[in-house]
Parts: sequence; structure tokens; C-alpha cells
Amino acid sequence: MAEGFRVDLGALEDAATGINKTLNDLKAKRIDDLDGRAADYGHGKLADTVADFCDRWELGVEHLATDGQEIVGRLNHSVQAYLKVDQAAKGRMDGIFHQQTGADPAAD
Repeated sequence: MAEGFRVDLGALEDAATGINKTLNDLKAKRIDDLDGRAADYGHGKLADTVADFCDRWELGVEHLATDGQEIVGRLNHSVQAYLKVDQAAKGRMDGIFHQQTGADPAAD
């Protein structure tokens, strides 16, 4: 059996789609919806702490979203690169199999 590896292009595409869905969900629901007024929390210092937490959380989510977009781009690029190599290999094989003249390459 030949050594090598197999790439599941569908799985790479599904991963990219899933990350994009998660990023879109994050855009729809923001953490700063929790941010409130002192009256909402019953104490001004608690409201300030929650607001600070929300600001920091949102910053972290923005960084994760940026990283997620980079991952999606790389996954899509990988799929395209594998498809390009597959097409090139298919083209070479088609050229051998459809050769009309010359010596039979499988005769040796």
C-alpha cells in the first residue's frame, strides 16, 4: 500500500462555513447588551464593574473574530490549492491515457 495522506476537502469547507456562521452569530449578539445603568444593578460600583467586564469581553471577542477570519481565509486557500493540484494531476493523467501515438507508457 502506498504511503501518503488524504485530505477531506469537504471537511475543510465545512470548517470554514462553521467558523463563518459563528462569526455572524457573534455580530448579531453583543455582550454590551448586558451593560446597564447603576439602577439596573442596584449599585454604581457593580454597574461600573459590569461595564468594564463587557468592554474587555468585547475586545477579546473582536480579537477572536479577527483570528477566525484569518483561519477561514487559510482554510479556503488550502481547499483551492488542493483542487488546483488535483486538476493538474488529472490533466497529466488524461494526457497519458488519451495519447494517440507513440510508445505505450505502460509497456515497460
